[in-house]
Amino acid sequence: MFRSVATLGSRSLARPLATHASAAAAAATRHTWRKEEIQKIYDTPLLDLIFRAASIHRKHHDPSKVQLCTLMNIKTGGCSEDCAYCSQSSRYSTPTKASKLVDVEPVLEEARKAKANGSTRFCMGAAWRDLSGRKRGFEKILHMVREVRGMGMEVCTTLGMLTPEQARQLKEAGLTAYNHNLDTSREFYPQVITTRSFDERLQTIEAVREAGISVCSGGILGLGESDSDRVGLIWEVASMPEHPESFPVNALVPIAGTPLENNEPVRYHTLLRTIATARIVMPTTIIRLAAGRNELTDSEQAMCFMAGANAVFTGEKMLTTPCSPWDEDKAMMDRWGLEGMQSFEQKRLADKEPSLPEFADVAQS
Repeated sequence: MFRSVATLGSRSLARPLATHASAAAAAATRHTWRKEEIQKIYDTPLLDLIFRAASIHRKHHDPSKVQLCTLMNIKTGGCSEDCAYCSQSSRYSTPTKASKLVDVEPVLEEARKAKANGSTRFCMGAAWRDLSGRKRGFEKILHMVREVRGMGMEVCTTLGMLTPEQARQLKEAGLTAYNHNLDTSREFYPQVITTRSFDERLQTIEAVREAGISVCSGGILGLGESDSDRVGLIWEVASMPEHPESFPVNALVPIAGTPLENNEPVRYHTLLRTIATARIVMPTTIIRLAAGRNELTDSEQAMCFMAGANAVFTGEKMLTTPCSPWDEDKAMMDRWGLEGMQSFEQKRLADKEPSLPEFADVAQS
């Protein structure tokens, strides 16, 4: 669904733009945005908005770098939640069938394959509300985290709600990041999910942050939300004491059997506006193009990268939706003069890993 714009000048000229003191980055990061300010940014004429976002992107990131991430569903379906977009909910009749937690070795094999294909972050998702009563399953996941981290990759999980103790155990196992999307604005959220409150999502993010794990939290476009809801989502994460290290932007992939199966595809300019606004408001955050990217042309993806996106999910599939394969993404990146980030290249991420000095020399952005 998304592609990137060619970089200006040679890579040797682009790299210094991504090298800047953390003090300067901190000074450019605000946590006091008002919704009205963000709305005004969002409503800027589109080409002006993208130009501003691209300029800010180049101050904080190397514009020739895009991180390749791979996501594996390690426990499919049977979830008790009622997220209206999700085929894994047990409340809906969808093509997705419930399965048990995958064994460790097949997961490690997928991680090795992802690394061999250039992915530097491996994400594991399990379809359940929380980890309550799943002691053996959690121990297996902790083993997966330790092994994938031992490969030198960034490792991320999305396992539903967490307690502070569970977050601590994940951190000790070597977890790099935890994904827990807010999905949409606080106001629109009850139209999409009723089984878990917005504040419960914020509590999990707080537990993750307190454990010293990087936060990956974004949303889904095309749920039926308004522009003000997209602004509200960005405002919510930008108002956190620390901006998420990663902000995934998903475009709804309507799935038969879910309440949102007949939703219209999100408009491309809405996607661009959301990416560019998030880049301006959260200048040091990695913006990840997630679900729906495979529907975008090369030139559309190029504009998304120009607007500030700098990570994609690549591989055989997302959790239950299609994904652009590695070969296509590598060819696309070659056409646009892009290269993949190394693991822990994002400076904010590397700063949270003092016990792993072997990664320190790759932290540039």
